Amino acid sequence: MYHTWMRYFTPSPVHHKLGLACLGVGLQHGLLPTVGPRTLDHHVAVVISAGGGWFRGPDGRRTTVTAPALIWLTPGVRHHYGPDPDTGWDECFVDFTGPATATYTELGYIEPTRPVVPLSDAAGARAAVGRIARAARRGNPLLEVETGAAVHELLVALRRARADIAPDGDPVLQALARDAFRPLSVAEHAARHGMTPAELRTAVRRGAGCSPKDYLLGIRLGRAKELLAATELPVAAVARRVGYDDPAYFSRLFTRRVGTAPVRFREQQGRAVPGGWSQQVPDPDDPPILRSSAGEGGGAGT
Repeated sequence: MYHTWMRYFTPSPVHHKLGLACLGVGLQHGLLPTVGPRTLDHHVAVVISAGGGWFRGPDGRRTTVTAPALIWLTPGVRHHYGPDPDTGWDECFVDFTGPATATYTELGYIEPTRPVVPLSDAAGARAAVGRIARAARRGNPLLEVETGAAVHELLVALRRARADIAPDGDPVLQALARDAFRPLSVAEHAARHGMTPAELRTAVRRGAGCSPKDYLLGIRLGRAKELLAATELPVAAVARRVGYDDPAYFSRLFTRRVGTAPVRFREQQGRAVPGGWSQQVPDPDDPPILRSSAGEGGGAGT
């Protein structure tokens, strides 16, 4: 006995330009039938939240699947899988396609060479699938856009839930972020963590989907933008604060990567306020709002 619910969609060519297009969604549990052998022309993320079973790829090797786990089905790759015939499993799946799949694969969010991925928790992924299922109601005029956006959310949730990454993030990435503004080379960063440069590159590529140099640069430029927008510090001082002793080099690098010079960025984005900006991340469940004082007329923003 098994229970299944599914919907399939046909997004227009315009919706494919959003980067990811959802082609279908399903939630199933119980003694489900075996799938395949078959080959698809699009991606599918199958999230197993309870139970267990098996997966067999094109090499014929059988891999045990134990919940929570993710099964990647990728275009053109023959696959065959199913739940344990005695216990079954709970699964949800999302079929998707689009040009952004190539970028997510390059960043390591989609892993064609690793079709079975252990997860630490399936709750985040199931929540994203739930949003797709709710958007799939008949007659929803925003169907394609809502489901496409939720596929992006699903890929992030699956990346965060990977069992080989701690819930609070990769410790190597955390350490790099702490030291990002120090004038250290990649080799020096590696030595500080008892790693070779090659080992550091592998760790950062696995955790962030990019090289250590690009990871550090992203943090530095992000902070530089904040300082340019929220303070009146000279560009040279901003450069020093984010790890560059040569302001001319910093300006060239900023211009090349951001697309505009630091001074121009400040003109466009400057929002200096008395007392400066808070560095505390707001609670999304209780965001800060403007409240009028008792006895004052006018509401927030007046």
